[in-house]
Amino acid sequence: MIRFTKIDHVAVMIPTGQQAAARQFYGQLLQLKEIPGQHPRNAIWYEIADIQLHLVEEESTTGLPSGRHPAFEVESLEAAKAYLQSNGVAIAYTSKIEGRERAFFRDPFGNRVEMIEFDKEFEKV
Repeated sequence: MIRFTKIDHVAVMIPTGQQAAARQFYGQLLQLKEIPGQHPRNAIWYEIADIQLHLVEEESTTGLPSGRHPAFEVESLEAAKAYLQSNGVAIAYTSKIEGRERAFFRDPFGNRVEMIEFDKEFEKV
C-alpha cells in the first residue's frame, strides 16, 4: 500500500516561447514566489502554499483546452474570484460539492485551475 502525504508539485504546460507571459500571470498577477535555479526542461518553478507549481514549455498537439488541472485550497473563494475577475480573468465554473465550494479559471495558455474553499466544519479526509 502507498500512503500519500501531500501533493509535492503540479506541472502545467505552457506554449514554447511564453515564459515572460507565464511570469507575468503567475509571478505578478497571482503573486507566487519563483524558485530560482536551472530546472529540468527549462521549467519555471513557483512556491504555492506548501507545494510547488512547475511551468513547462510544450507544443500543443491538439489546440484544444485540457480538463487536466491542479486544485489549490484558498482561504476565501469569494475574495479570490473577485480578485481574478477584477484583473480580467473569467471564472469559468463555480459549484458546491460536499464540504467545499469551488471555482475554475484558465490561465493565458488555456490551462484549467481549480480553487477550493472547505467549509469550516468539514473534516478533510
